[in-house]
Amino acid sequence: MKAIGFKTSLPIGEKESFIEFETSKPTPGSKDLLVKISAVSVNPVDFKIRQSSAKDTVLETPKIIGWDAVGIVEAVGENVNLFKIGDEVYYAGDITKQGSNAEYQIVDERIAGRKPKSLSIEESAAIPLTALTAWEILFDRIRISPEKDKGKSILIIGGAGGVGSIAIQLAKKIAGLKVIATASRPETAEWCKEQGADFVVDHKNLVENVRQSGFEYVDFIVDFVDTNTYWDRMVELIKPQGHIASITGSAEPVVLNKLKSKSVSFSWELMYTRSMYETEDIQEQHNILNKVADLLDDGTLKTTLNETLIGLSASNFKKAHEQLESGKTIGKIAIKF
Repeated sequence: MKAIGFKTSLPIGEKESFIEFETSKPTPGSKDLLVKISAVSVNPVDFKIRQSSAKDTVLETPKIIGWDAVGIVEAVGENVNLFKIGDEVYYAGDITKQGSNAEYQIVDERIAGRKPKSLSIEESAAIPLTALTAWEILFDRIRISPEKDKGKSILIIGGAGGVGSIAIQLAKKIAGLKVIATASRPETAEWCKEQGADFVVDHKNLVENVRQSGFEYVDFIVDFVDTNTYWDRMVELIKPQGHIASITGSAEPVVLNKLKSKSVSFSWELMYTRSMYETEDIQEQHNILNKVADLLDDGTLKTTLNETLIGLSASNFKKAHEQLESGKTIGKIAIKF
């Protein structure tokens, strides 16, 4: 099968930052699906792993990355019971296994969902990783409940990115929250409003801008940009007994002690936790993706796709990674094979 990968971590502008190569089609294990991939999308995790996973070394076999895909089930493992051959699926995969930038991929059925019927393959490919991340951070980590939390406020730092775009929709349309999103350019501010944000504020002078929007404190804050860069501002803005959650990690320790006087909770979210550790509730990702598919099909949610490239080629992945690395991407970029 054809695949796109790399043997060493190079700047994206280098000729061999991505290479095209042939490799054998994988064989599904007990709970696996073999998926013939139709489209993928790219995420910041893709370029971060490309930049770091083969530094100062040359791999014997090229590494295939990519963690968003849509495709058709071509074969199944002996203990698969959620899908059958011919089903259309979408998923974000497992970061510890071979990625989706190839003609075929193996994926555990418990972390795959049915492709939304109303969306094209590229529109569907834009959804899995970001929807899972946003759903988990809101409903599994912070444990927001539409019944008890409707009408409360949430600040979404990084509203126009892939995760921010779907998080705005979930927070507004499912949780019933008042949504404040950050965006610094007219086009990103407009995008956030299109996703459903009630207020859009510039991340510069964040505290002042949020308060000018009428919020002394906010009930919840989710960070999709940089934990420590915004930490003091999040500490200032969070309501006593509120909850902050982040997906971005930190090279430096996060000073949790600053939350003590307000009795504020803090959570990390990593979408790959369930698949990496095969947690007891690993199949919850299958359930979430099916719920999201239903919400897309009934029009409650909409795809966050903003650009599509055509063709399984090294040049298309280079182009997509260049855009992601610029930090100015709005919504999602998909590649249709």
